[in-house]
Amino acid sequence: MAEEHYLELSENPVQFEHASSVNNVFFDEANKQVFAVRSGGATGVVVKGPDDKSSVAFRMDDKGEVKCIKFSIGNKILAVQRTSKSVDFINFIPDYPHTEFTQECKTKNASVLGFCWTSWNEIVFITDQGIEFYQVFPDKRSLKLLKSQSINVNWYQYCPETAVILLSTTVQGNVLQPFAFRNGTMTKMAKFEIELPVVPKPAKLTLSERDIAMATIYGQLYVMYLKHHSRTVNSPGAEVVLYHLPREGACKKSHVLKLNTTGKFALNIVDNLIVVHHQSSQTSLIFDIRLKEPDCAVNTHQPVLPARSIHPYRIPLSGTRPGQNHPPSPRSNLTPSVSENNAPNFLQIYFS
Repeated sequence: MAEEHYLELSENPVQFEHASSVNNVFFDEANKQVFAVRSGGATGVVVKGPDDKSSVAFRMDDKGEVKCIKFSIGNKILAVQRTSKSVDFINFIPDYPHTEFTQECKTKNASVLGFCWTSWNEIVFITDQGIEFYQVFPDKRSLKLLKSQSINVNWYQYCPETAVILLSTTVQGNVLQPFAFRNGTMTKMAKFEIELPVVPKPAKLTLSERDIAMATIYGQLYVMYLKHHSRTVNSPGAEVVLYHLPREGACKKSHVLKLNTTGKFALNIVDNLIVVHHQSSQTSLIFDIRLKEPDCAVNTHQPVLPARSIHPYRIPLSGTRPGQNHPPSPRSNLTPSVSENNAPNFLQIYFS
């Protein structure tokens, strides 16, 4: 009897040159693009999206190591971070000058942790001292500061589907402050605290960005926390805790997914189903938070199906070396082979 599988990978993977001493690889989850940057861009930048039609290739001056690179929505403006103090911009709009222009962060002595495009001409700088929301004027090759917020930041997460940025604050990192962006406005949402299994003494950064993800499930935004436990009689294993994050009102803990094991995990959202992959057993668990009616404030869920492995698939190498087909990033752009009508809601995060 043939082994059954719930999931399979796409038969059309995105292929690109592997990371090396001369080639850096980046993944932009907002546009689902892989960037391969050779020699700081001087010998070429190749951008590949989910399909062959979205590929772009160009060159740019080598002005130092590239820390982050992303196109705005529609590939109109390219943003490149090379230092901890500023971000460079290049127009890709026809008939606009392609000369680079630069924006330094406004906060004195701050370091830029990264940036997020919230529209084709609006961008947010996240620094260790807060966030700065800018509008980009490609014709004038300049930026205008729309709003800023001072707050100590450990790390951040971004959900492009909802344009919500989540900032980790406090010494332990478990107080999360979300901000929402829409049509040139920045809204400070209600902050909330992630319940840690153990509170360290003395206090230190405990909550990692690798243990947090955001996703839209059944039209609602959730913050997902992978909560590790040592396997004991009273604690059967790790669990995924879902916090419902509404646009207005308090963020509340709403669902707990029982993994019944320990180890390293990866997480997917596919068509509103939460898929948790377990590394050591090479199997995947599927959860559906709508399968049963909620009967209390925090609902506990078991997997809806027995654990299974992903359908084996060998990627044709086409002259490339093994391992070139996957970005060396916490996030992957591999998409499941599902129907066109149900395909867009997909997220993958690798947890520690």
